[in-house]
Amino acid sequence: MLDILKAKPGLPVGELARHFDVSRIAVMNHLSVLEKAGLVVSEKVGRTRRLYLNAVPIRQIQERWLDTYSETFAGKLTSIKAMAEQAARQRDD
Repeated sequence: MLDILKAKPGLPVGELARHFDVSRIAVMNHLSVLEKAGLVVSEKVGRTRRLYLNAVPIRQIQERWLDTYSETFAGKLTSIKAMAEQAARQRDD
């Protein structure tokens, strides 16, 4: 669902439900869970409910979990680069 909403922001619930081989009620139940988690935001336009992906919580999780690992690997890559450059200088001497 999130991939579909990312590709088609503002998609009505009925059109989203057509992408799945389950009842519209099942789609609505799943949407309810995603809305409670803050991953989907809905907007009422007349009788239509338009859906949008809220990527902020996903980004926050990415930053919290992956930035820690990124720092570690970036430091190791910097060390490897420095060692390779030093080895190249010694070879050229």
